[in-house]
Amino acid sequence: MRVLRYTILVIILILWGGGLSSTVLHGLYKAGLVVDDYRFGDLYRLSALPQFKEAKPICASANRSSDTASTHLYIIGDSFSEPERLTQSDFRVSRFQRVAWDFQQRVQLDPAKRNVLLMESVERHIRDHFSRPIHEFVVQTDTSKTPTPKLPLRQQLSNEFHRSDMEERLESTLFSRDWAFWFKELKANLTLNWFDRESAGVSLSKDHKNVFLRSDIDTSKTKISSFTYIPDREITVLVDSINSVAERYKRLGFNEVYFSMIPNKASILEPNRGAYNHLIERIQQHPDLRVPTINTYGAFKASAKSPYLNGDTHWTCGGREQWLDLVRQKARI
Repeated sequence: MRVLRYTILVIILILWGGGLSSTVLHGLYKAGLVVDDYRFGDLYRLSALPQFKEAKPICASANRSSDTASTHLYIIGDSFSEPERLTQSDFRVSRFQRVAWDFQQRVQLDPAKRNVLLMESVERHIRDHFSRPIHEFVVQTDTSKTPTPKLPLRQQLSNEFHRSDMEERLESTLFSRDWAFWFKELKANLTLNWFDRESAGVSLSKDHKNVFLRSDIDTSKTKISSFTYIPDREITVLVDSINSVAERYKRLGFNEVYFSMIPNKASILEPNRGAYNHLIERIQQHPDLRVPTINTYGAFKASAKSPYLNGDTHWTCGGREQWLDLVRQKARI
């Protein structure tokens, strides 16, 4: 009995650790003790509606990278450019480095190479990203002489173990198996069919054929929604900020800077749901903008097939390839 009690206690502590720490949770994923609850899409995970349940595809690699290429590519990006979706092999480059928004990485640019910076942001976060200073890449002349400063132990522990999203992590740890999804689907179907209500995190299109993040269509989410009013003066401020960021990075040694704005799913699939604010178009067409942009909005709008996954906010392999083609044409990589 004592062995059983200690075994149960250890299991509880491990699961609790997964709820507190992303590092522990990733370790549980690798060990096969926890299953990826995003495997059928982030919107299915939120909605639990079976009509949007679709295994995320593995898109083919382009195998374009080359050790002899004259270009080094650096990306500041969000989930669309995460390693599971983009890698160095998708570009004709000899070096590839990516940093996520709100994090920092040091870079040492090679003046003998063509150093290209691509800033990539989904539409819902553009206003947040460019309302503050952007220092995600810290350019240094010799990184070997300036070792990465270590954070105090207290701050390291604070960054690693936090309670703000503990409930979500615990849910991922405990209820990521198929049996749990079955119960979630049953509840979600009953709620939708009996009360015409979906999960608080999502919103169905008017014809119920598509599912969106609720924040993308909820006008109370003033900095996120595609249907929140944005005055022209704010567009001008955003354009000034984009120009300023690009010019600063050029002064630090980048040869070229590009900006890619990925439309919210609702902006493409149901733009008439409300008064669409046309954020991306207004930035791209602004007369003061001096930064070349990747016109993903135009390509996705003209696409015969939906570029978005059925149960996810991210693109299909076809949508991904459309975006890659646009980047390769514009930046010649």
